[in-house]
Amino acid sequence: MPEVSVVIPTKDEEKSIGICIEKVLRVFNDNHIDGEIIVADSSSDRTPEIARNLGARVIKVDKLGYGNAYICGLEHAAGDYIVMGDGDATYDFSEIPRLLEPLKRGEADMVIGSRFDGEIKKGAMPWLHRYIGNPVLTLFLNLFFKANVSDAHSGFRALTKDALKRMKLRTPGMEFASEMIIEAKRRGLRIKEVPITYYPRLGEPKLNSFSDGWRHLKFMLLYTPKHLYILPGFTLLMLGILLMLSAYFHINIGYTPGPHSMILGSLLTIVGYEIFMLGIFAGVYGKRNDFLELDSITKAILKHASLERGVLLGAVLFIIGFAYSLHLVLNWMGSGFKSLPLNGQDMIGFTLIVIGIQTIFFSFFLSLIGSAGE
Repeated sequence: MPEVSVVIPTKDEEKSIGICIEKVLRVFNDNHIDGEIIVADSSSDRTPEIARNLGARVIKVDKLGYGNAYICGLEHAAGDYIVMGDGDATYDFSEIPRLLEPLKRGEADMVIGSRFDGEIKKGAMPWLHRYIGNPVLTLFLNLFFKANVSDAHSGFRALTKDALKRMKLRTPGMEFASEMIIEAKRRGLRIKEVPITYYPRLGEPKLNSFSDGWRHLKFMLLYTPKHLYILPGFTLLMLGILLMLSAYFHINIGYTPGPHSMILGSLLTIVGYEIFMLGIFAGVYGKRNDFLELDSITKAILKHASLERGVLLGAVLFIIGFAYSLHLVLNWMGSGFKSLPLNGQDMIGFTLIVIGIQTIFFSFFLSLIGSAGE
């Protein structure tokens, strides 16, 4: 079995694939490495022919996509250590030993070549990618998943065979780079970065700045219900409750809220509660299907939640809201249908009724998705 497998995804890289493979072969020879080169190809030019002639194993990829190419290539990798790098000559495969060293010393399970800690040659990375795109996306990845990396979207990486087996990689597009780091953090794998040099690519660029950037951001948000749903929902919920209480008790919060603030507060409370609960549902669903971990807020809620408790809580809220609303209606009827609650007290009753009904049905749905597959 080979010690090192180098997997290179390609799509019409006839100008550069030869350079990449020759550098890999030189590394194998100079460092006495028993290695293999796997080219996961979806080209319409001479890329696969050139790769085969130089001794690489070419795997035909049926579906287009950066992630699809890697998933296909990685399935055929047999080495104890796996190196990943693009076939456009932007990464210097002569630096492979630098990536392998932390793995062989047992210091890391996955190593990322950091372009920002190393050197980016002139013309290698567009200004938009260098100063906005990559830093912003890396910032989000570190914020959401505590990745603590400087270059989340570097395509030059190495990992152990065991680390690859522990990760469940499935995304088809450019977001595959983000998925690897997220999965590594989920599985408790150790990530280390080493500085590398990044060069201008040979051939036409294939990245679409905005669509690919959005795919990365969308993927990260889908994998963090806490930041997409729970925190925004909780913020709206608390803001709505604050507005309603301030209006009810005539508390000055920079201004004295009135009936219109009460209506806005009711809207924010209901919407915030719905968004918050969507986060709980998303977390349970993701955990059940093993593609994300529960956050601390969801864990705390689920620890005390049950169908019966949820239905009981919903029923209590509904009864309180209904009783209060009925009280207001009876007062209105007793006044000869003249005295309406002008400061919005009725909104509190209606809001409690809506939240109560939602809680009852949310509890049944949470019980359903939480027990699915048991």
